[in-house]
Amino acid sequence: MAVSISVVLLLLILAVIFLRSGGLKLSHALVCLLLGFYLASTSIAPTIHEGLTATADIVSSLRP
Repeated sequence: MAVSISVVLLLLILAVIFLRSGGLKLSHALVCLLLGFYLASTSIAPTIHEGLTATADIVSSLRP
């Protein structure tokens, strides 16, 4: 749960930065948002979730 909230916040912050800098138009952001909602309702959503969780586990296990 904490990982998914962190990823959502990170993506939201990046989207806001891109919108403010002019690198991302509002229409592009809406398309990305709709794509995310549609992906969440498909059968590939658990695979994406497992991949993100595995990546977060690998990153968190790294020691500087």
